[in-house]
Formats: sequence, structure tokens, C-alpha cells
Amino acid sequence: MNVQTRATMARLACDPLLVFAVLMAPPVWWLLAPMVTTVKSRDLALVLTVVVLYPILEELSFRGLLQGWLLQQLAGCRRQWGISLPNLLTSLAFSSAHLPTQSVSWAAATLLPSLLFGHLRERYDRVEPAIALHIYYNAGLILFALFAR
Repeated sequence: MNVQTRATMARLACDPLLVFAVLMAPPVWWLLAPMVTTVKSRDLALVLTVVVLYPILEELSFRGLLQGWLLQQLAGCRRQWGISLPNLLTSLAFSSAHLPTQSVSWAAATLLPSLLFGHLRERYDRVEPAIALHIYYNAGLILFALFAR
């Protein structure tokens, strides 16, 4: 592990917003688990796809490419309530991308986590923290959904 990676990990461990987001996840999983319909079986390939592959692809696409491009195009934009315009636009696109496979309410529910993923991407100037938190969120929700039935 190089020095920059260690420094980023140390900053992540001390980030109060990230610590709060990690600690608040289990109660949210418990509340949302009964509404999960995408994974009804314990098919390992499907679970791994939802838990690992989708978060990696989504974060690379939305936070890596789209938000990265918007940050360059809209450099200097003011933040409103701590949220940048590139983060807001990317999060709206992210939530909209869930509409073909999810209900409107579920797609809307992805907005808040998406804003958090975008915040991490901007704060650390890299996409890996957003990927890690997204995997954590999906893993917890799917585990609660599978074992709460």
C-alpha cells in the first residue's frame, strides 16, 4: 500500500460524515429490506452482481466519468447546502437511471446515498471511497433482505 493510499484511508476513518453514513446504514437496511424485490433468491451470481459489480460500474460511470466531466465543465460553481452542482446533476442522473428497473419511490430513494457518494468523490478526488460505500450499502441491504424473509 503506497503512502497516498494510506493517507486517504486515514482521512476516511476520521471523516465524521462517512462514519455517520456507515453507522446509520443498518437501521435503514432494516426499514428498506422488506421492499427489496430485485434479489429474491440466494443465487450467488445474482447477489454478487448486485452487491459488487453494479456499484463498481455505476460509480465508475456516474462519479468517475459524468461527475468528473461536470466538475471540469462547471469549475467554480458555488455549493448550495454543501452540495455542488456537478454532484446534484450526477445524482439526479443516477436516480433516473434506476427508473427502468425500479419503482419511482425506490429510484427517488437513491438520491440521498448518491449525493453522499458524490460528496466522497469530490472530497477525496477519487472514486474508490464512493465505490466502497456503495458496495457496503448494497451488501447490507441485500443481506437484510435475504435473511429477513
